[in-house]
Amino acid sequence: MTESANGSRSSLQELLARAHALLPMELRTVVDVVPLYRSLIAVWAQEPAAPLSLPAHGLVWAHRLHLYNFHLWHVEDGVRRPGASESFIAQSKRAIDTFNQQRHEQIEQLDTWLFAYLYDHNDHNSRPLTETELHSETPGNLLDRLSILTLKVYYMGREAERQDATVVHRQTCRQHLAKLAEQRDDIYGCLCRLCLDLWSGRKTFKIYRQFKMYNDPDLNPEIYRHRSTHGA
Repeated sequence: MTESANGSRSSLQELLARAHALLPMELRTVVDVVPLYRSLIAVWAQEPAAPLSLPAHGLVWAHRLHLYNFHLWHVEDGVRRPGASESFIAQSKRAIDTFNQQRHEQIEQLDTWLFAYLYDHNDHNSRPLTETELHSETPGNLLDRLSILTLKVYYMGREAERQDATVVHRQTCRQHLAKLAEQRDDIYGCLCRLCLDLWSGRKTFKIYRQFKMYNDPDLNPEIYRHRSTHGA
């Protein structure tokens, strides 16, 4: 492990300790969902095509977000399979669109819940939002990035140990794995800092709506023009 990676890991542990000491349960739950992501992948990866279960407790939106990213990972892999039929590719593309839509919905729902907790049902912070620094990324955005990075770390780790691959392949994957793990820890630290800043009133965020136009039959011209030509 590189010196920078060691420093990143040490800094992350300090941030996690501060988060657990200073944050209320709701914000600690946001922070604590990240380690759960890897264990969920390990369970789901045993049978990725089977119906996948979610934890019974905790942030359901964060769990669903990870589930849709897991589905996306495998559909994106499958669509690139050599010899895949045109119908399979078309079906996969529609599945990718659906999972992406669902993924963004979970981000928005999580951010909506957290915003309501911080500002609608809590008098911990009396500082006006107009006087608070706006953070460009929301907690949901950061959890999405962490979900994807956790998937990358998990599957790069499998490639780094794949016995039917060459030694060079495994060595290269181990180098990639170290970089990905450091990136994940960096973003995890960013999530901890943001939650601490939100609770202290130093920062705030807005709920950004994605408005995915390509999935809306009233907004995608390829859909509504086809509909008007061929009838509703």
